[in-house]
Amino acid sequence: MAPPSDSPSLSSATIADPGPGPEAKHQGAASRLFNTLGTFAQTRPDLEKNLGYSYAGSGTDADPFLVEFLPNDPHDALNFSKSKKWTITAIEGMATLAVTFASSAYSGAAREVVRQFAVSQIVVTLGVSLFVLGFAIGPLFWAPLGELYGRQRIFIITFAAITAFNAGAAGAPTMAALLVLRFFAGAFGSSILTNAGGVIADMFNASERGLATSVFAMAPFLGPAIGPIAGGFLSETEGWRWVEGLMAIFTGVLWIIGVIFIPETYAPVLLRRRAKLLSKTTGKTYISTLDAGKPPTTLFQKCKTALTLPWVLLAKEPIVLITSIYIAIIYGTLYLNFAAYPIVFQQQRGWSPGIGGLAFIGTAVGVLIATIGSIIDNKRYVRLAAAAKGGVLPPESRLPPAILGSVLIPAGLFWFAWTCGPDIHWSVSIIASAFFACGLILVFLSLINYLIDSYVVFAASILAAGSVVRSLFGFAFPLFTGKMYENLGIHWAGSVPAFLALACVPFPFLFWRYGAPIRMRCEFASEAARILEQMRASRNAPAPVVTEEDAVAEAIQVWRTRSHASGAAPAH
Repeated sequence: MAPPSDSPSLSSATIADPGPGPEAKHQGAASRLFNTLGTFAQTRPDLEKNLGYSYAGSGTDADPFLVEFLPNDPHDALNFSKSKKWTITAIEGMATLAVTFASSAYSGAAREVVRQFAVSQIVVTLGVSLFVLGFAIGPLFWAPLGELYGRQRIFIITFAAITAFNAGAAGAPTMAALLVLRFFAGAFGSSILTNAGGVIADMFNASERGLATSVFAMAPFLGPAIGPIAGGFLSETEGWRWVEGLMAIFTGVLWIIGVIFIPETYAPVLLRRRAKLLSKTTGKTYISTLDAGKPPTTLFQKCKTALTLPWVLLAKEPIVLITSIYIAIIYGTLYLNFAAYPIVFQQQRGWSPGIGGLAFIGTAVGVLIATIGSIIDNKRYVRLAAAAKGGVLPPESRLPPAILGSVLIPAGLFWFAWTCGPDIHWSVSIIASAFFACGLILVFLSLINYLIDSYVVFAASILAAGSVVRSLFGFAFPLFTGKMYENLGIHWAGSVPAFLALACVPFPFLFWRYGAPIRMRCEFASEAARILEQMRASRNAPAPVVTEEDAVAEAIQVWRTRSHASGAAPAH
């Protein structure tokens, strides 16, 4: 892969600055500020120790030194202290919560926006939908940019941008300006949804990651649940502009905290920066051991893979397609509720926007309960893995929570749909929403872990594919909610997503029973399994470094071979 920049970044914090050379004197003020932003997050390493380390190679162009982390290297994220790991996890979780909070808090101020700009309810709802549409588009760019330039730099740039767009939305003079600013806020804010999981993967090994992921996973769903509560009360007292202002303050404070406390954690970028600075300091040739024997990867190649591979996986891998659509339906239903709850609780029951926002407490409680359940289930998984031969379980072992959640979702939705009328006490339908939210988290976490275990090296593109599909559903569902409730009534309209969820109930059961043979018949899944076996066989030897691009090439070659054997014409 290509180096991230023409000059070493101080924010890499992988080696000490050799001192202000002549280049630094001519460096622009903005560039100096940018490079300095990350130095507070981690200590400077010992340049002398790095120069004295015996790297493999001879330092020539033909046989470069292969840069790796030193023993107990403090800049290897896996070696961070537990307190540092959990501090970073908490900040990443809060940043994710802030973005998803911003996606829904606007809905609590919808009535005030209608009054301000004299527009229809569906136009106002676009403020939620376009924000979520940004979630679909942004990750296609932030993921490859993060792999080339580092997760820390992407956070610094994009969180500054979302803060600016939120602040701009607070002063938007027209409805059109508000919608455009909301879209860009979602697109830039989506970087944290893309890269935060990578930061956790950088810091925690496989046995620790389950707990960290379960705790972190609350944020993307807890944020949308508490957003309408804060937005409703604040819009009543201070107006809708202060709702947008609160979003800007929230993201701005977290931007400052992130700049100070979040270091770069992505090993390929850290080693590449270290190699570049060592080469510059000594005049010899150093390269990252992860880049050895590989041609440089350009930004164009990374973006091409990020923009095309998710769609290839959706088209060729039935497991990816089915799980992505299933998660998209329940995710779209979550955002459908931001348009449905004002109808059910404000129009039907006469509640104010602030009190109406409190209806989402049931969703928040369901998220918390499911998170606790996921932590307990992770202990079950670790215990079974420890007892399994070779310490390895099949991906289908991740599915029991999804089986339970798949039943809870339609049960909660039907329960809500037929008890949400004003003739039944409000608590009954809010309790139902907790069942839906609990099932949503169980299905989401279980299926995401199932996909990661099934596709290993393709996991980044698998998750990107799912993110795009569910964000498109989250964009579309709120737009037809108003008309659907108007034409069908609150009971049958609420039953529509329940019937969709009911149709998806068999999927986790089918994967539990037939997942293994299905995976073996899929090119990418079978290639991922082969690579994983290769890596396990190399435990006592240097493990092969396989990139997603390498694996894609091999999977396509396997597919073409099978296509020729069956007489089909392979695509190019």
